[in-house]
Amino acid sequence: MQTLNCRGNLIDLSVPKVMGIINVTSDSFYDGGKTFSDKNILKQAEEMLSEGATFLDIGGYSTRPNADEISESEEIRRVVEAVEIILKNFPEALISVDTFRSEVAKKAVEAGAAMVNDVSGGILDSEMFKTVAKLKVPYILMHTRGTPKTMTKLTDYKNVTMEVLKDLAEKIALARAEGINNIIADPGFGFAKTREQSFQLLSNLELFQSLDVPILAGVSRKSFIYKTLETSVGNALNGTTSLNTIALLKGASILRVHDVKEAVECVKLWCEISGIRD
Repeated sequence: MQTLNCRGNLIDLSVPKVMGIINVTSDSFYDGGKTFSDKNILKQAEEMLSEGATFLDIGGYSTRPNADEISESEEIRRVVEAVEIILKNFPEALISVDTFRSEVAKKAVEAGAAMVNDVSGGILDSEMFKTVAKLKVPYILMHTRGTPKTMTKLTDYKNVTMEVLKDLAEKIALARAEGINNIIADPGFGFAKTREQSFQLLSNLELFQSLDVPILAGVSRKSFIYKTLETSVGNALNGTTSLNTIALLKGASILRVHDVKEAVECVKLWCEISGIRD
């Protein structure tokens, strides 16, 4: 049985969990600017928690392709303010901080965050593994290459599944050597991956169970969905739900999503198929 220790709460992943995305940015690919005020942050947090989200993932730095950079101090301000206002109103909420900067992770956890979600898997900040180990929180280690500005040009793989799997295995070993105990692996759909490569990763997702850590699937409303369906990001919910279901059937333990209600329904139906009662 896989579990995560989040602020003293033991989260059982035998039933997959849903992580709701709250972006406190002005330029995220789907909901940039929508949750930039305290009122809107609280409204989205309340809605996601009421719909069944186990985690809320707060990001203050847009990592969409070609996203603009912001200063570390600005990212800290955005993230810490969001963490504090959510926990003031929903003290039991389990918050993940979406950042590749170790100092942002440190400040967010000190403010009450319970998990670090590093989209760079430690490659953009050499202090991240040591920092997370000291913080003693679960760590989501995602695969990517380069930076948000360069990753779309770094998609040359001979076998994307095997190379991503090998890279994650090596980084998990390094993270464990630094003292990180609770690790979640994220293949990084859309990050330094072409549309075809993202589908190949999802097709082979069951192979990632060999890493012996929980797997997070983050496909929500991404371009490889809406471009395939020849639609827009705003109309990509149905495609997202379809791929979330496939991810669950292939072993995903956490779904990271913009639309919590629909993802929770996927999990409930998966439980019925699997003969599991939550």
